[in-house]
Amino acid sequence: MTPQSTAHETTAVTRQNTNHPRSVAFRKAREGQWSQLDKLVEKALKQGLRSLSASELHGLPVLYRAVLSSLSVARKTALDRALVDYLDALAGRAFLAVYGSRRSTRGALRRALFTEFPRRVRALWPELALSAGLVALGAFVAIALMKIEPGWYDAFVDPALSAGRDPQASTETLRAALYGGGEMGEGLGFFASFLFTHNLGIGLMCVALGFAGGIPTALLLFQNGLMLGAFLELYAERGLSYELGGWLLPHGVPEIGAVIICGAAGLHLGRALFLPGRKRVRLALSEAGRRISMVVVGTIPLFGIAGLVEGIFRQSVTHDPTRYALGVFNLVWFFAWLFLAGRGSEARA
Repeated sequence: MTPQSTAHETTAVTRQNTNHPRSVAFRKAREGQWSQLDKLVEKALKQGLRSLSASELHGLPVLYRAVLSSLSVARKTALDRALVDYLDALAGRAFLAVYGSRRSTRGALRRALFTEFPRRVRALWPELALSAGLVALGAFVAIALMKIEPGWYDAFVDPALSAGRDPQASTETLRAALYGGGEMGEGLGFFASFLFTHNLGIGLMCVALGFAGGIPTALLLFQNGLMLGAFLELYAERGLSYELGGWLLPHGVPEIGAVIICGAAGLHLGRALFLPGRKRVRLALSEAGRRISMVVVGTIPLFGIAGLVEGIFRQSVTHDPTRYALGVFNLVWFFAWLFLAGRGSEARA
C-alpha cells in the first residue's frame, strides 16, 4: 500500500466521520416536518386530497417546499447518500400528492361530462346563439321558398338523403316512412345509420372549417337548416306535422343540438382568426383550439344517443304520444345538462 493511497483513505474516513454527526444533527432538526409530510402524502395518495382537513391542505404545500429546501441543502453540503435518497423519494411522492391527479377514471369522466363540458359550452354563448340562429334562418328560408314553389325541395335535400321522401311521393308513402312500414320500411334502418354518420360528419366538418375563418361553418349550418326546413314544410303541406314531430323530436334534440354546438366551436375558431385581439393569430387559434377541444369531444355522446334513438327506439315504437314523451324528456335533460350542470362548481370557484 502506497503512502498516497493511505492518505486518500484517511481523508475519506475523516470526511465520513465528520459528515455523520452533521447528518444526524440535520435530521434531528427537521425530521418532524418530514414525518408529518410523509403521513399527509400517504393519506393523500391513498384517499385523495379531499380526505385532508383544511389545516392539512394548507400545510401540505408548505411542508413540501420545506422538504425541497432540505434536499437542496443535503445535496450541496454532501450529507450521507441515504439521507439524500430518502428526501428525494419523499419530495417525489409529495409532488404527486400536490400536483398530480389521483382521481378515479370514473370521477374524472363524470367531472368532464357534467362540469367541464357544460361550462365550456356556456362560455361559447355568443357563437352558440349565432350557430342556432343560422340553422333556424335556413329552416325559415326553406319553408318560405317551398310555400311559393315546392320544387325548391330538390335544391335543399340530397336525393340520397331523402330516400324517396319528396314532393312526388304520395301522402301514404310519406306517412309510412315515419312508422317504418309501407314500401320504405325496409330502408329505414339503413337511413338511420346513414343519417347518424351524416350528422356526425357535419358536426366535425363544422369544427374543421372554423380554421377557414368560420364562413364555411356558417354556410354549412345554414345548409343544414335548409334541409330541416324542407322536411318540415313537405310534411306540413300534407297535414303530417304532428306525426313528423313525434318522429323527429326524440332523436332531433341531441342530434341537432350537437350540430349546433359543433358549429359554435367552429365559429369560435373563426372569431379567433379574424379577431385575435392583441394576440398573434397563431396564438389566438391555439388557445381557441384548446378551449373547444372538450366541447367537440362532449358532442360525441350526443351523436351516439341520437343514433341509438334513431336505430332502435324509432323503429320499434310507433305510438305518437310515447314518441313525444321521449322527445320532451330529451329536451328537459339536454337543456338542464347544458345550462344548469356544473354551476355549483363555478359558484364555489
